[in-house]
Amino acid sequence: MNLVVGVGLRAGTSYRELRDLVTEAVADAGRVRILITVDGRESEPAVQRLAAHLGAELQTVAPAELRRQNVPSPSEQVDGLAGTPSVAEAAVLSTGAELVVPKRKSGAATVAVGRLAAAPGYAPGERHVVHRVLAERRDVRRGFVDLPIPDDVLTRVLESAHRAPSVGLSQPWDFLLIREIATRRKIHDLASAQRDAFAASLPDERRQRFDGLKIEAILDTPLNIAVTCDAGRGGRHVLGRHADPRTTWFSAAIAIQNLWLAARAEGLGVGWVSFFEPGEVAAVLDLPAHIELVGYLCIGYVDEFAPAPELVRTGWASRRPLAWAVHQESWGRRGLPGAEPTSITQDAEQAAREVEPRESGQSVRVVVGGDPADYLGRTDTIVVQLGAKPEADFGVLWRPARNPVEGVEVGVEIVRDLALQGVGEIAVQVVEDGDVAAAVGRGLRVGASACGVGCRDEPVELSDSPA
Repeated sequence: MNLVVGVGLRAGTSYRELRDLVTEAVADAGRVRILITVDGRESEPAVQRLAAHLGAELQTVAPAELRRQNVPSPSEQVDGLAGTPSVAEAAVLSTGAELVVPKRKSGAATVAVGRLAAAPGYAPGERHVVHRVLAERRDVRRGFVDLPIPDDVLTRVLESAHRAPSVGLSQPWDFLLIREIATRRKIHDLASAQRDAFAASLPDERRQRFDGLKIEAILDTPLNIAVTCDAGRGGRHVLGRHADPRTTWFSAAIAIQNLWLAARAEGLGVGWVSFFEPGEVAAVLDLPAHIELVGYLCIGYVDEFAPAPELVRTGWASRRPLAWAVHQESWGRRGLPGAEPTSITQDAEQAAREVEPRESGQSVRVVVGGDPADYLGRTDTIVVQLGAKPEADFGVLWRPARNPVEGVEVGVEIVRDLALQGVGEIAVQVVEDGDVAAAVGRGLRVGASACGVGCRDEPVELSDSPA
């Protein structure tokens, strides 16, 4: 049995007193995996010696976290001294363990024992750091400062990337470190050309907003890193790759995420550049033909890490709520763990009763059905295809709804996602006949109401394609 021992003690408590109290409480119930106490008491010699004697991990927890635990044996005296009604019991409960031995006392110490149903997680303070680095990671493009990256820091970051999980332990990634300014200027020119091409494809309102965004920091950082993938690494029989070869590229992407998080922990900003065609960059870098570029990163120290992503701060886009992305047991039953699942349509109808209309935003025309070539001549248009999968085009959304219920859900989700990208008004054209297409149109209107997006119907036109 894996045990957690919580300890509360006065300063100067003897090792013998603490050891005897713990020995009596634990008896032969199992192995002590964690010895945990309140912040500040981990430096007590008796606690350190006991942890070494038990071969247990010594953890601490803040009084505020202890106060949140519902303990069976609170004490006003302990509350006054430690800032929590309990130390020993609350410390055990903070690890997620089941309390099996309530608080026991000696003259200067208290202990409690808990049972872990599974291998222990990190201490609460350490968990906080992990979640903090995840929350504070930023795609950084501004504010880099002229400081070199020490070799030991860069090595730690690369080691973290190299520890990423990979399909069959194939480790398909490599990291090309690029410092030469001449090489980076060539990459910068490719990115600038793609930026201009993207800007030209935008509607006027969206283009004006895009003009204020910085898309890369290729020349602003002391180091660029090209992350590549060798899809054939490991040979023919890489475990787990045969059914879904994409796992090779997924592995390389996870390595980038590891690098990004480790860099943030070291105070380094990272920006991922996507404004170029990978083959053109591969040619500049003289990559072997079998090596594919997965990510191009700009990395360096920054003057600050923004409290929110730049795209959120500038109003370009918003985060998708977690509840929209969690499905319970089957697709469409949405909701967070512990909440009653609901459909996207029910959720939208409820939201429509409380939402405030948007004051402004991009206007988008949504065409349901029809030949995309007839409608994509206008940059403000997207086409929803319900039948066979069309050729890849970001102006075409393939949403093969199987019945009218799914059709309504498709319409709701399209508008919710458009609203997150700054759309303030939609014009709906249902070109295709049938119940499903009509249901998509209804869903678009419901979704618009839920998001405060303006919605109007437009008459069907034969063609918008340029002459």
